[in-house]
Amino acid sequence: MKQIFEQIKSFVEKRATIIKLIFVLSVVIFVTVEVSRIFREIDWYQVGAGLSDQSLLSTLTMLIFGVIAVCPMLIYDFSIVKFLPDKYSTWYIVRSGWITNTATNIAGFGGFLGAALRADFYHKNASKKQVVYALSKIALFLLAGLSIYCWVSLGLIYGLDLGIHLRRYWIWLVGGGLYFPIIFLTTKIKRGDFFKDLTLRREIILVLGSLLEWGFAAAFFLLIGKILGIHTNYAAVLALYFTGSVLGIVSMVPGGLGSFDVFMMLGLLPFGVSTETAVVWLLFFRLFYYIVPFGIGVGLFSHYMGAQFNQKLNGVPRMLLQKTAHFLVTLFLYTSGILLLLEAAVPNWAYSNSVLANLYPYTFLFINQMTDIVFAFLLLGMARGIQAKVKKAYWPTLVILLVGIGNTLWRVYTPTLALFLGVVLVMVILSRKELYRKQLRYSITQRIVDGSIFVGTFFLYAIVGVINSPGYIHHHRIPSILLFPAQSIWFSGFIGLLIAALVLLLINNYLCGGNDLLANWDFSAERVKNVIEKFGGNEVSHLAFLQDKNIYFYSQDGEDKVFFMYRIKTNKLIIMGEPVGDETYFQAAVQAFMDDADNYDYQLVFYEINEDFTMLLHEYGFDFIKTGEEGLIKLSDFTLQGKKRRAQRALMNKFEREGYDFSFITPPYSDAVMAELKQVSDSWLGKQNEKGFSLGFFDKDYLEKAPVCVVKDQAGKIVAFASMMPMDEKTLSIDLMRHSQDAPSGIMDKIFISLFEYGKEQGYEYFDMGMAPLSNVGESRFSFIGERVARIIFEYGDRFYAFQGLRSYKNKYVTKWSSKYTAYRKRSSLIDTMLLVTLTVNQKHTGLTKPKNRRDYLIPKFLQ
Repeated sequence: MKQIFEQIKSFVEKRATIIKLIFVLSVVIFVTVEVSRIFREIDWYQVGAGLSDQSLLSTLTMLIFGVIAVCPMLIYDFSIVKFLPDKYSTWYIVRSGWITNTATNIAGFGGFLGAALRADFYHKNASKKQVVYALSKIALFLLAGLSIYCWVSLGLIYGLDLGIHLRRYWIWLVGGGLYFPIIFLTTKIKRGDFFKDLTLRREIILVLGSLLEWGFAAAFFLLIGKILGIHTNYAAVLALYFTGSVLGIVSMVPGGLGSFDVFMMLGLLPFGVSTETAVVWLLFFRLFYYIVPFGIGVGLFSHYMGAQFNQKLNGVPRMLLQKTAHFLVTLFLYTSGILLLLEAAVPNWAYSNSVLANLYPYTFLFINQMTDIVFAFLLLGMARGIQAKVKKAYWPTLVILLVGIGNTLWRVYTPTLALFLGVVLVMVILSRKELYRKQLRYSITQRIVDGSIFVGTFFLYAIVGVINSPGYIHHHRIPSILLFPAQSIWFSGFIGLLIAALVLLLINNYLCGGNDLLANWDFSAERVKNVIEKFGGNEVSHLAFLQDKNIYFYSQDGEDKVFFMYRIKTNKLIIMGEPVGDETYFQAAVQAFMDDADNYDYQLVFYEINEDFTMLLHEYGFDFIKTGEEGLIKLSDFTLQGKKRRAQRALMNKFEREGYDFSFITPPYSDAVMAELKQVSDSWLGKQNEKGFSLGFFDKDYLEKAPVCVVKDQAGKIVAFASMMPMDEKTLSIDLMRHSQDAPSGIMDKIFISLFEYGKEQGYEYFDMGMAPLSNVGESRFSFIGERVARIIFEYGDRFYAFQGLRSYKNKYVTKWSSKYTAYRKRSSLIDTMLLVTLTVNQKHTGLTKPKNRRDYLIPKFLQ
C-alpha cells in the first residue's frame, strides 16, 4: 500500500504543472459555458439602464469607498519590510504596496506576480534568501482572514437558517476554515530558521491585515448593493460572498474572474436578485474594487518606472515632461482666455467662425457675460504668471481651473470635455516643479501685449455697444457678426470689464509683489573698498561709490570675492562693466548671480564689457552686440616732440605763457574748494542734467574718494578740473571732467597732456581715454542686423550724442582701441534690451542719491 502511495505521489509531483493546467483549463471551460448560458438569458437593456441610472453622488461614493476597501492590503507591505534589513519610507511602501496588491487582484497568477513585484521593490541590501523568506511568510497569511470568515459564514448559514441551498457548500467553507488553524499550528510547532523572526505580534498583525482585507472587500460589495437599492437578505449575501471567494481561489483563476461571478449570479437568484441586477452589482464591484484601483496602480507604477528611467538619463525625460506640460498649460490658459473674450465681445462672430466654433467645446463655460469676461482676464493674468514660471501662480491657477472645470461640467457635461479638462488639470500638476520663481517681472514687450489685449478689448466692446444702441441701430445697417443679443447683456459685460481691470491690477500686484532682495538698497562702501583693495579694481570699479547702482556681492566662506554693479529696468538688470574682484571666481559669481536673478524673473544685461568676459558669458547662453571701443594710450610712446604733435605743443606753450597752472588736490576738500568745483561744474552743465550709471556726476561724497586735478588761471581761480578714476597699478584714468564756459579753448587738451606726462613720470603704462560709443560698429556687410542699426545711429545721431566727434577727439591720442560689447540672454528681444540700456545710460540724475530702493525711479510707470 505504501509503495502504491509513493508511486502516486511521484506521478503527481512529476506532472504537477500539467495537472494544474488541466484543472484550471477545465474550470475556465466550465465558467465560459456557464457564463455564455447566463448571458444569453440576460435582458441587456435592463443592465444598461441599471448602469446609467446612477447619480454622480452614487458614483463618487462607490469610487471613494472602493479605494478605501483596497487600503488594508497595504498592511502586508508594512509587515514585509520588518523581515528585511533595509529601511523604506512610508510613501515608498504605500506606493509599492498599492501597485503590487492592485495588480495581484487583477492578474495574480497564483501569487507569482505579487511575489515578483515585491521582490523587485524590496530587494535593496537584502540577500535572495531573506527576500524569499519574507515573501513566503506574508504569503502564508494572505488567506488567514478568509479562513476565519469561513467559520463566520458557517455560523450565519446554520445560526440564522439562511437556506438549504447554502448548506450544500459546507464542505468548501470547512475546508477554507481549516486553513488558518493549520498554518497557525505549523508556525508554532516548527520553530526552525524560517519561523524564528515570526513573532506572535507580527502574526497577529498579518492575521489582522488579512481580516481587514477580506472584510473591507465584503463590506464594499454589500455597500454597492445598498447604493443600488437592492432589497435582499444581506446576511445571506455575506455568507455567499465568502463562499464564492473560496471557490474563486480554488479555481486558481486570477481574481476569481468568472468563477466567482457565475457563483454569485446563481447564488443570488434564490434571494430575489435577478440575473440582470446581479450583473450590474458585479460590474460595479469589479470596476471600483479592481479596475479603478488598478488604474491608480498603473499610474503609480508608470511614475516609478519613469523615475528610474529619468535617473538613468540624468533627469532629461522629467525636464522634457515638465516643460511640455508647462507649455501646454500656458497655451490652454491663453487660448481659453482669448476665446472667452471673443465670445463675450462679439458672440455672433465667435460662433459663426468655423475654427473658433471647433475650439469652444475644449474650453470653459461660465455663468453669464460678466463672469465670462472676468474669468477670461483671470485666465490671461494667471497665464502670464505660469508662462513666467512664478511659483505663486500655481495654487490660484489650480483653483481657477477647478472652478472652471466644475462649472463647465455642471452646465454642459460630456465625457470628451470631462476627459480633456482632466488632462489639463494633470498638466497643471505636472508643471508644478517648473514654477520656481518668486516674483513676476514684466518686460516692455509683455506690458505692451497685455495692455493691448485689455485696451483693445475695452475699445472693441465699447464700439460694439455703441453700434448696438437703439439710436444707432435704427439708422445704420449693422453687420450680423457685430449684433448683440441684448443691451442688458452688453451692459453686464461692460461692468465685467471694469471688474476685470481691478482683477488684473490685483493679479499683477500679487505676482510681482514680495520682498525683492535684488532691488533692496544696502550699499556698503566698506565692503566695496575691501574687495578693490584686496583684488584690484578695473575701469569702472570706482563708479560703485556713486551709490546710484545696486551692488551684488559674491562671497565664499564669509569673504567677499566679487561684486557687480547694476540698475534695475523692468525685467532686466543692467550691469555696468565686468565684475570687480578675484578673477578666479568670475565664473562661479556669474552663475550665482544668474541663479538669484532668475529666481526673481530678471535677465542679466552686461554693458561695456571686454572680449574675454563676453566669451565667458557666451558659454552661459548670452548673445552679444558690439557697442563701441575703449581707447588706451601707451604712455611710453607719448611725446610732444615731432611734427605730428606741433599743435598740442603750441597749445601747451600758450597756456604756460598765460599763467595757467596744472596741479593735484587731494581729499578731504574744504567747503570753499568744493564750492569752487561746483561752480565750474554748473557752468559746464548749463541747462543740461547730470547723467550717471556709466559716468560720474558731481557729488561731494563721490569726489572725496579720489584726488582731483585742477587747472587754475593766473589769478588762482579754478577754470577746469577732472576727478581721478582709480583703476590698477598700470593704468591711469579720469572720470568727471568739467570746465567753465569762460575757460580758454583747448583746456581739455591741457588736462589730458598734463596727465599723460604725469603718468609717465609715475611709471604708469597706459592712460584709459574711456569709451567711444558705437565706434566701428556694423561697418561690415556681414555684421549683425542690430550692429548695422547701431551704425546708422552712429552716422546720423550727432544731434542726440556727438558719437563721431568723441571718436575723432580721442583718436588724436589713442594708440590702441579695444572692442566693448553688450551681452544679453539668448532669445530675449534685442530691441527691448537696447532700449532699456539706452534709458539706463541716458537716465538723468537729479540728485536723488542713496535711495532705499533705487529701482526705476525715473522710468515712466508704463515701462516699470
